[in-house]
Amino acid sequence: MSPQASGVEDRAPGANADLPSRRSALGLFAGAAVAAPATALAAGPALASDRPPAMTPAALADADLDLPSPSLRELAERRGLRIGTAIHDPAVFASPRYAAILAREFSIVSPENVMKWDTVEPEHGLADFTAAEHIFLPTAARNRQLVRGHNLVWHGQLPSWLSRTWTSAQLASFVQAHVTDEVTAFRGRIFAWDVINEPLNEDGTLATNIWSTAVGPDYIATALQWAHAADPHARLYINDFNLEAIGPKSDAMYALVKGLQQRGIPIHGVGFQGHLDVRFPFPSGMAENLQRFAALGIDVAVTEADVRMPLPVTPAQLATQTSYYSQMLSAYLTVPDPVSFTVWGFADAYSWVDGFFTGEGAATLFDKNLHPKPAYFALRDILTA
Repeated sequence: MSPQASGVEDRAPGANADLPSRRSALGLFAGAAVAAPATALAAGPALASDRPPAMTPAALADADLDLPSPSLRELAERRGLRIGTAIHDPAVFASPRYAAILAREFSIVSPENVMKWDTVEPEHGLADFTAAEHIFLPTAARNRQLVRGHNLVWHGQLPSWLSRTWTSAQLASFVQAHVTDEVTAFRGRIFAWDVINEPLNEDGTLATNIWSTAVGPDYIATALQWAHAADPHARLYINDFNLEAIGPKSDAMYALVKGLQQRGIPIHGVGFQGHLDVRFPFPSGMAENLQRFAALGIDVAVTEADVRMPLPVTPAQLATQTSYYSQMLSAYLTVPDPVSFTVWGFADAYSWVDGFFTGEGAATLFDKNLHPKPAYFALRDILTA
């Protein structure tokens, strides 16, 4: 998660031909969308687009959501698309309304934090997947939601023990073990992984971080190979912010992906985070940018969309927020065979933005009382058109 800062080629023939099909991974078929279960992507009955999503007992206790029908989830499935959100795990049990909206409105979920390295291995050599195994994955399974794994190799939210004095060889062995152990632990239950998170500087150069130093500048290709070996059926992504506009950073990502493909490295997709701010212009040329990536034969997904604003909220800022959400989804829908459009949390009450950006917030589709904002209705309108 990071802040917003201020020519389409032919599809590469045979690109990623040996990699798992995006439609087999998503369970999407021509003319209809079927939500495959989150557990093993195969257990339990399929969910047709005209059938209401499963809800948790806590969600069923809150019957008066006062939301229009059909849901975002159902409207998106009719378009062969999945609408996703990041899950704030404590809210699943603390707020029946949150749990109900989560189940009703979204068909794909990402963990906010419970699959990041500082959570899964707080002590060296002692992997602990409890939070994901007992809260996040069961919630997704009950709701018949697919799961994006977030994330494996990043310079942020690292366990404190990594800051001790280690050799480069030791650090390289640690990250290899981390990728292998985590992907193996969730093998068959995660349809896609953000294997590499935020590898590029704003000028398009490769960021210098602990992994580029320890493993070497080719750590991206190496980590993708580790993840593919641990789960050959998972879709593997590089995920980054400020890629939405055509410019130095997105040009560098495009060149990176194309180079990986030419080397036969397993790369399935690019995640465009979509963290925007009403104080900055909407990213220029987003539709054309997404289309050129799709033309490489990879998945293109919006993975962490939100639109923050200075507080207090004003009607003008809400109108800009609504416009930016609408423009993001509209640009995404120009991509052939879109996969998923994910918002990074759906409720202002649980958004990461307020704790990260002083004086800013109100970035999501639902307000602090979990009532829908104009942006929610705008997304529905786009999906209905």
